[in-house]
Amino acid sequence: MKKLFKLTKYLKPYTRDAVISLILLVLVVFLDLAIPRLVQRIIDDGIAQSDMSSVFRTTLLMLVISVLSTAGSIGNNFFSVRAGEGFARDLRDALFGRIQNLSYGNLDRLRTGNLIVRMTSDIQVLQQTFRMSMRIGLRAPLMMIGSIALMISTNVNLTMRLVPLFLIIGALIGVLVAKLGPIFMQVQKKLDNLNSVMQENIAGVRVVKAFARQDFEEQRFEKVNQDYTAIHIKILKIVTTIFPIMTLMISSGGLIITWFGGNQAIRGDLTVGQIVAFTNYLSTTLVPLMIMGMLAGVFASGMASAERVDE
Repeated sequence: MKKLFKLTKYLKPYTRDAVISLILLVLVVFLDLAIPRLVQRIIDDGIAQSDMSSVFRTTLLMLVISVLSTAGSIGNNFFSVRAGEGFARDLRDALFGRIQNLSYGNLDRLRTGNLIVRMTSDIQVLQQTFRMSMRIGLRAPLMMIGSIALMISTNVNLTMRLVPLFLIIGALIGVLVAKLGPIFMQVQKKLDNLNSVMQENIAGVRVVKAFARQDFEEQRFEKVNQDYTAIHIKILKIVTTIFPIMTLMISSGGLIITWFGGNQAIRGDLTVGQIVAFTNYLSTTLVPLMIMGMLAGVFASGMASAERVDE
């Protein structure tokens, strides 16, 4: 993580774009969190009371909020992309300049294919990491924290019954980060090997043909290609195991709300509108948790690439 933060100096020229992007993101989160409360108002104050004027006013307000949220999302995307592209361009320039000054020993050690991967794939991964931080990385935890606060304000007892689900999903995200971090470092090393074999073969293709070494080169490439494929399959096995469990946790949360919330509604402790709002806030709590799980993979990959670029 230290190496990733070290590279944020290349974001400094784009601080204005990054700050505007984050401000718009926070605005979008607050607007989105208002929607379930307004749905609750439509049900409890409008439909239940047969007050169509209340339904109309609240629906109009929801429409305005949705338009503002959409505009904020577009602005957030625009400024985050501009900052991310500028960051990647400056980092490529700096890395290219550094390569020009490497010693012969380091050039021999790193190899051409290795350097090409760091100039292209690693920088692309870092660009994606910073851009997603400005677009989703902050949005997911803000949505989760805001939703939990609003769930508590709606019904503390029902919220406490969902705490075990939050802890399980949080633990799964921790496992994802712990397992994927070292693997993504291996992914980039395997890609190094793949590119090095390709570069050496293409650069020396005349020699290969002259000495009839095509079969040897094909076997050599097949080996590094298989290694690269195998490491990706390893990542997919981890992801395809953890994310279905997260989906099961979300479904379980809906069942908990339906059962315990329904009983409270029958006793008159909860209104129908509050149950609907609570269900919506559960989605805006657990779905961001799943997004954070996906982002864990992105950040793990970003940390691995930051190590390699820093080297």
